[in-house]
Amino acid sequence: MIKSLYIRVVVTFLVSVIAGTVIAFLLSTWIFEDQLNENSHINIRNFGQDVVQIYKTLPLSEADAFVNKMKQLDLYYIRMYEPSGQFQTYGKAIDHEPISVTKEQLQKVLGGAVVEANPNGLGTVLLGLPVPTSNGTRAMFLEALSPPAATVVIRWGTIFASSSLIAGSLIILIASMFLVRPIKTLTQATKRIAAGDFNVKLNIKQSSELGTLARSFEDMMKDLQQLEQMRKEFVANVSHEVQSPLTSISGYAQALMNVELPDRERARYLDIIISEAKRLSKMSDSLLKLSMLESQSHQLQLVTRDLDEQIRRVIVALQPQWAARNIHFELDLQKVQVIADHDQLNQVWTNILSNAIKFSDDNSEILVKVQRDVRNVTVYISDQGIGIPLEDQKRIFERFFKSDRSHSRKYDGSGMGLAITKQIVMLHQGDIRVESKMDQGTTFIITLPVHQRQDD
Repeated sequence: MIKSLYIRVVVTFLVSVIAGTVIAFLLSTWIFEDQLNENSHINIRNFGQDVVQIYKTLPLSEADAFVNKMKQLDLYYIRMYEPSGQFQTYGKAIDHEPISVTKEQLQKVLGGAVVEANPNGLGTVLLGLPVPTSNGTRAMFLEALSPPAATVVIRWGTIFASSSLIAGSLIILIASMFLVRPIKTLTQATKRIAAGDFNVKLNIKQSSELGTLARSFEDMMKDLQQLEQMRKEFVANVSHEVQSPLTSISGYAQALMNVELPDRERARYLDIIISEAKRLSKMSDSLLKLSMLESQSHQLQLVTRDLDEQIRRVIVALQPQWAARNIHFELDLQKVQVIADHDQLNQVWTNILSNAIKFSDDNSEILVKVQRDVRNVTVYISDQGIGIPLEDQKRIFERFFKSDRSHSRKYDGSGMGLAITKQIVMLHQGDIRVESKMDQGTTFIITLPVHQRQDD
């Protein structure tokens, strides 16, 4: 089996050219062969009639001398038979094997008949004509010294086809190198990417399908590079987030082995160990939930409920967090029902509202607004907190990402909440985006379809 694309291209071209040339040659020969042979027959008949006319017009000796000097003898070979069987030749039959004349053919011509034979089937014609002279009737047999027209065409066609094949083969051998080169470049680039090297320059400037393929490959390479970077950051973040509580648990567990440790310190160490264990458990649950949401097999439990009422219930459930800091809510909730998985949406509102409370100043206000149009419902949740830097706004929905890590100790969290939130919104065929200015607050804008689409 041929593995090289270069060899495949060349072989395919050669087979196609050979097959096409042979078919075209046979077809054209079959179409024009009869016409070419007929033209050859007409020419030799005309010449024969001219010779007969000479013998009718001139005396025998003058006619013989005239015919012997004709320029057409370069093209034709003449044998002039006497009734006795003796014959005289006119023309130089060099490298030419004359066609045999049978006794039957000779007798027919001497009897006044015209004989036309094609003994070898290649278009060569033997023409026999009666020639009346003063000494009686002679039998003249003519044949062409040059090959028949059909044979010439066949030879010319064969030479032309062979030349075309050779020239075309050389051209395709060279052209295939340029055709296959970009594919070889892509193959080498694929191997480098598979080895983890994303700094590959293709330099394929073609505008054809190969150029489109190369540009698509470059786009894929950039996406893979981003995914690889995200994977490394994810591993680093997981390691960091897990290492911190494990270090605390290990350290305080070793401290508890001190038998002289006061009961008050022992209790405080135990509280820290329990807290860090809960933090690890929460992180594990978040990872499992995000993995479940991202799986293709996850199915939403769709029901119809009041969205505005659900948001009110979440705000009430979070009252201990916002009431302790004297944070107030301003609600502008248009009554609307949506078909959705409300258990999942409940986590969306809990995550966003918890963040709004966490990053708001004491005695500030949080605005929650619901608007509906024909197809969608849009929820705005705005706080007056510290805001999000512009460079971080595109990354806040990545898992484990924390904006402004200098406050990571002050504002506790694993950085998984918004990643889960975005995945839930996307599963509902919705959209979530953020608008924020530093020290002026943040607004999360969530858009959901009122009715789920049929391709759900």
